[in-house]
Amino acid sequence: MGRTIRIASVPVLTVLLISNWTWAQLVDQTLAPNTAKAGIAKSLQAEIGAGRGDLTTTNSSIFIINRDPFRSIRRGRQLFQRKFTRLQGQGPSNGDGTGDINTNNGIGAGLADSCASCHGRPRGSAGAGGDVATRPDSRDAPHLFGLGLKEMLADEITQDLRAKRDLAITTAQQKKRTITAELISKGINFGRIMADPLGNVDTSRIQGVDPDLRVRPFFAQGGTISIREFLVGALHNEMGLTAVDPDLAAASAGARVVTPSGMVLDGARDKIEAPPTPDANGNEIDTALVDHLEFYLLNYFKPGHHKQDQTTDQGRRIFARIGCGSCHVSDLMINHDRRVADLETNYDATRGIFNSLYSTATPLVRVVDDGTGLPSLKQPLLQPFLVKDIFTDFKRHDLGLYFAERNYDGTMQTQFLTRPLWGVGSTGPYGHDGRSMTLDDVILRHGGESQKSRDAYAALPKHQSDALLAFLNSLVLFPPDDTASTLDPGSSATVGFPQFGHGSIKLTVLFNDPTDPE
Repeated sequence: MGRTIRIASVPVLTVLLISNWTWAQLVDQTLAPNTAKAGIAKSLQAEIGAGRGDLTTTNSSIFIINRDPFRSIRRGRQLFQRKFTRLQGQGPSNGDGTGDINTNNGIGAGLADSCASCHGRPRGSAGAGGDVATRPDSRDAPHLFGLGLKEMLADEITQDLRAKRDLAITTAQQKKRTITAELISKGINFGRIMADPLGNVDTSRIQGVDPDLRVRPFFAQGGTISIREFLVGALHNEMGLTAVDPDLAAASAGARVVTPSGMVLDGARDKIEAPPTPDANGNEIDTALVDHLEFYLLNYFKPGHHKQDQTTDQGRRIFARIGCGSCHVSDLMINHDRRVADLETNYDATRGIFNSLYSTATPLVRVVDDGTGLPSLKQPLLQPFLVKDIFTDFKRHDLGLYFAERNYDGTMQTQFLTRPLWGVGSTGPYGHDGRSMTLDDVILRHGGESQKSRDAYAALPKHQSDALLAFLNSLVLFPPDDTASTLDPGSSATVGFPQFGHGSIKLTVLFNDPTDPE
């Protein structure tokens, strides 16, 4: 029998004693020791540990993900913030800026020394902030809060749509007549298909997704399926780090692979992005590091809510009334949540210290003794989870000429995945290209399929448009190291307060060995 892990018994004193502070980009303390002991505690080799290994290989990525998952999340976060060095393989970037950019947009990516270089705002978070030349008009790097929730929702929608297609084909063959099937998943309508008795499928009425019915939740145009593909591509294109990942290699060759984070990559059904081939330095990023980074982003916190009041409540109602919610769908249900924890972050004027926000952490694991004598397995509960206020439908839409983007090959990108609005109050400037300075600007920029809602917004009296903007501005990101939480609530009695003792989201207390920092 498994048991659910709880955090209520975590002593506050323990949290304060073992706290170690982290910032946006982090130095390696083993390479750059400092009196403040700021930065990453472990060397890159120590983070690799025993490599990928398995459930019985101590200090391997598979071992840690399954037996000490909160350490894996923390390690992935440290890797995300790590300033990689040239000796570790960083730079030059994809093609060193040369080649056929018409067919490889990665050539236009910048050269960074950490993931946090492009995803670092608010301070120390996997947020927004980078601007890269993967399009002639540039492309703003989006925040990565709630990335795992996006991956799971998109994957479950894909499974639903394909199941409806397969059932339509089977039914048409059994009944020997053409069958029309509505493509609806999680309340979102993706159009319809028609299947005939010969197994042919008319996909001309599909809306917002490719004919293969695979929802690709990453990048503005909806181009990538999984966190793992996103990571390996970014390491190579933006940082010049080669990760010859065996999971992506196998899946891109047609195999079915389940990653350590539980994502199924089926190369027989989907086109999976192959990892880069080794360069002169070989494989620069060990597979264990990719495992920890993927697990971190699967479990990364969803955005929060700042102060909610009568004005924001009115703005929420106006948002729905003028039709914005037809694409920006607020709540979506996950059937099987693969995360090991959830974090709920809300306005709290009493317990919030630096930013009036307070986070409540809820582990979502069951503890199982597998009889090996090793630390118990901590497995995700895989229960349903309602994702609130994500505000997306995972469909591609034509938003009109003002949102169209030029591609290097001379074509125009006219359809874009509905960007989730959670966190939008913290991510200006706006638009995929950062051309809109305010939320008002970017709303008025909408056209195409969103023209009617845009015009309804433009016609609102000022007090109503102000309420709608106040509501959107209350959907915020937050700096984990500066946000008090149930894991580290902070204390004004701490020496050096508020630079010390201001509270944080500190996973260290959930490690098997909290005295061993990352």
